[in-house]
Amino acid sequence: MTEDLAAVSGDGPAPLWARAADRIREEIARRSLGPGSRLPAERELCARLDVSRVTLRRALSHLVDLGLVTASHGRGWFVAAPAPVAPARDWPQHLESFTATARRKHMRPGSVVLRNALAGATLDEAERLGVVAGTPLLHLERVRTLNDVRVALDHTLLVADLAPDLPGVDFTHASLYEEVRRWGVEPYRAEATIEARTADEELAGHLAVAPGAPVLVLDQLVLTRDDRPVLLSTVRYSGDRYRLRTTLKTD
Repeated sequence: MTEDLAAVSGDGPAPLWARAADRIREEIARRSLGPGSRLPAERELCARLDVSRVTLRRALSHLVDLGLVTASHGRGWFVAAPAPVAPARDWPQHLESFTATARRKHMRPGSVVLRNALAGATLDEAERLGVVAGTPLLHLERVRTLNDVRVALDHTLLVADLAPDLPGVDFTHASLYEEVRRWGVEPYRAEATIEARTADEELAGHLAVAPGAPVLVLDQLVLTRDDRPVLLSTVRYSGDRYRLRTTLKTD
């Protein structure tokens, strides 16, 4: 790990241990440290991050829970082996939410909410959603997890008037599809494209992968049965932790 690891400030909404964990995770990804790579000694990490040993150990324990770090008694802390690939998702035979897919596969879905706020629609966003430019849109950005392993970064736009209370919902565990259904909005079909790209530094940090790692980008416009646009979403899946599967038939 690099010698210029910045100290973690005590200011900000996230607990100190959580910010320390994020800095360690980002450094692992930035330095492309592979499985088995040894982290610096605890004393050195405490000095670099300007945290106590108690805070550091809580941060490292959190990374163990995420499957990113492992401890070896008497030897120190090491980068863990990659998490198993998540079960393939059937695609595009039916439309279902990330939460529904995870539950169907007997996995535990979760999210790290990065943004849940309103902003006016740009011209492009307004055109795709069939609204006037400037119309309030909910911007919901989440790191999606399966069994606490980060697998995707999801950025969704929703016309705010369709479900006015969503800015107050805690989407750490809540399903967006279930929330909009409370307001009588039923997602029915999606117009989707998927393509292969590579992770930039920001995305790599969110997914705990190395910059340049492969990602699958799913862009979709979700509509109701009467073809009314409901939401726009762009989901960037970690290429080594998520697969999409489909069945092909002849006519």
